[in-house]
Amino acid sequence: MVSSKPRKQRKMLYEAPLHRRQKMMAAHLSKELREKFKRRSLPVRKGDEVKIMRGSFKGRTAKIEKVDLKKMVVYLEGITRKKSDGSDAKIPFSASNLMLINPDLSDKERVKAIERGVQ
Repeated sequence: MVSSKPRKQRKMLYEAPLHRRQKMMAAHLSKELREKFKRRSLPVRKGDEVKIMRGSFKGRTAKIEKVDLKKMVVYLEGITRKKSDGSDAKIPFSASNLMLINPDLSDKERVKAIERGVQ
C-alpha cells in the first residue's frame, strides 16, 4: 500500500535510502533532449550542464559540481554567495529547479540505462 497522507509522504522523503534518493534527484530535460531520449526527466550527476529555472540566478547555466544525496541538493560551479565574513559559500539548489541542457554521457552504463528507459 502507498499512502497519500502528506505526513507519510514527508516521512518517506526524509527517511529514503540513498539509492531511492538518487532517483528523486531528477531534473527536467530541455525540449531537444526530451525528443531525443523520449522521456521528461533524468537524475542529475556531477558534470551535467544545467540551466537554473527558479530563484535569483534564473536563466544562468552551469555545470554540476556536487550532488549531495544526504541533503537532497545540488551545488553548481561558479554560483556562490558572499558571506558576512567575506568568504564565498556555495548555493544549494533543488534538482527540481534545474533543467538538464547537456547531460554527461561519458559513462556507458548511463547511456545504456537511458536507452532502456530506466533510471
